Amino acid sequence: MEYVSALLPPVVMAVFFIGLVRVIVKTQGGAAKAKEDAAVDAALERAAGARQTAAAPNGDA
Repeated sequence: MEYVSALLPPVVMAVFFIGLVRVIVKTQGGAAKAKEDAAVDAALERAAGARQTAAAPNGDA
């Protein structure tokens, strides 16, 4: 019976991982895809703007 206790955790983790992958794949696209893409694009724009602001010289030399 030791083999059962040795195999149970990896099997349980594999089942949960497969379930997680299925949920991720199923939720790709759909009605909210454009909204999610717009939110990601906006976040990327804010990050790019913050990098440009931080990299801009401020005139103090």
